[in-house]
Amino acid sequence: ADLLAVRDAAVSAGVVVVPGDPALPGRRRRAPAPAGHLDEAWTAVLAAVRDRHPDAPTLVVGGRSSGARVACRTAHAVGAAGVVALAFPLHPPGRPERSRAAELDTGLPTLVVNGDRDPFGVPRSGPAVHVVTRPGETHDLRRDPAGTADVVRDWLRARGWTAD
Repeated sequence: ADLLAVRDAAVSAGVVVVPGDPALPGRRRRAPAPAGHLDEAWTAVLAAVRDRHPDAPTLVVGGRSSGARVACRTAHAVGAAGVVALAFPLHPPGRPERSRAAELDTGLPTLVVNGDRDPFGVPRSGPAVHVVTRPGETHDLRRDPAGTADVVRDWLRARGWTAD
């Protein structure tokens, strides 16, 4: 629900959205594929998007949970200007010593939207990372998808990446 709401808000603000799933097409798993496979598949998808839309002025990548990690890890390789990370899983549940915070350190403007009750943890803001914590939300960000979408749209707008 959060991804659909973000997509709709971005489109209504004049942003062209190309939905994608870094998981290998047609293969739904309980656990994501290995990181290298996800990154390779996502990079290939975005190369095809760039080939089809060479005049697109700005590429902002994003995803939720594992997809947010993929977007962060591949942002430079695909020439992204920024990253939107919904429900970024900072660590496995109950394992805060296994932090994934370094993946957020892309040097690009990055928006992270997490729930304050996310068992995967909530990242901290940094020089290029803006974290918005949604009260009462868990990892699924289902309580207020429209509010999550507003956060993303406003962040994109503040950077001049919307048409309105």
